[in-house]
Amino acid sequence: MDNEWERVLGKFTYGIYVLTTAHREEFNGMIASWVSQISYDPPLVLVAVHPNRYSHKMILESGRFALNIVPRDCSDWMGRFKGPEPSLKFQGLSWKRGENGCPILEDSIGFLECELVKHYSPGNHSLFIGRITRGGLFRDDSPLTTIDYQGAYLGKC
Repeated sequence: MDNEWERVLGKFTYGIYVLTTAHREEFNGMIASWVSQISYDPPLVLVAVHPNRYSHKMILESGRFALNIVPRDCSDWMGRFKGPEPSLKFQGLSWKRGENGCPILEDSIGFLECELVKHYSPGNHSLFIGRITRGGLFRDDSPLTTIDYQGAYLGKC
């Protein structure tokens, strides 16, 4: 089978975000790049998360998540938030719990706090639609995108 479509998808451009979530006293963060605004009224965003991610279960249990926009000067977050131990991911970073309880990274460009309104499983990733309940900008800076690093995420696990 010709997988030329994979090469094309590898050229798609996405922003890089740290998706954070919390359930009870637990919290986690993961890199997310399949993120999009899907409505203005009401304000909705969509994020795709693989079911084997620890955050997937936490989003379903808590019904909430936050998106933190990664600035270009924080490209080291890519490795940090791909690590297995949730508590170590935030060590040494300036962060606080948002109004919805999810971690907000104070060195990010900005954040959105979201309530889960819909969950779909159309393929190997779940689609979470969140209603934006709060947001804020910390700085006016250039975001990290898939153009800025090697290896576009195509969703294979």
